[in-house]
Amino acid sequence: MLKILLHGCNGKMGFAVTNAAKERDDMKIICGVDPYGTSTYDYPVYDSFDKVTEDVDVIIDFSNPALIPALCAYSENKSVPAVICTTGLNDEQIGMVNKLSEKVAVFSSGNMSLGINLLIELSKKATAILGEDFDIEIIEKHHNQKLDAPSGTALMIADGISEVCENDPRYTYDRHSYRMKRSKNEIGIHSIRGGTIVGEHSVIFAGNDEVLTLTHQAQSKALFANGALPAAAFTAAQPAGLYNMGDMLR
Repeated sequence: MLKILLHGCNGKMGFAVTNAAKERDDMKIICGVDPYGTSTYDYPVYDSFDKVTEDVDVIIDFSNPALIPALCAYSENKSVPAVICTTGLNDEQIGMVNKLSEKVAVFSSGNMSLGINLLIELSKKATAILGEDFDIEIIEKHHNQKLDAPSGTALMIADGISEVCENDPRYTYDRHSYRMKRSKNEIGIHSIRGGTIVGEHSVIFAGNDEVLTLTHQAQSKALFANGALPAAAFTAAQPAGLYNMGDMLR
């Protein structure tokens, strides 16, 4: 039985992961950490890592970038692998995650969906085939409570496309402040926030007289929870290192 510590358990994704875990008999959430108080879950919830007394096999993290230092410290001190699903990390926080992966297994992904990872692969293939004759724009839509923009998934898509671009691409997040023609090596990334949109990502390839659009829509947060649990099982069995969805799917 895989014993899970759920970091950020009181958030919407924490709720989804908790419900998804109840449907499995090979793993169990035995405790949670969340700075925003207790909950009605059937496992104890602590407001900081230093209060955790349970022995756990892996951490699933759907929290906040500001809490990454505490997570990394606990994971390293206890030698507990971590699945980090929190998005919006800055360079310093990304550096902490990378350093942690030298000590324990770390699974890091801005999106836990199989469909999104397929979208990335299809976008890379389209970029390689279409080349510089097509302009690339990425549009991401999320609910009005999402804090970071652009989404971690949009950046994952852009980074994947960049791997196969012949020229070093430049990410453009906003065009209102300058007046000039679009450069050929530009990847536009645009964010929309509204209502209860779970998540939608579109990659637009705009050429002369034709447009190709690849789109993925998430219909429920359960989609991401159901990806995080297999990732936890995968990560708990790995040696120290940095892993992603591609590693798990191979």
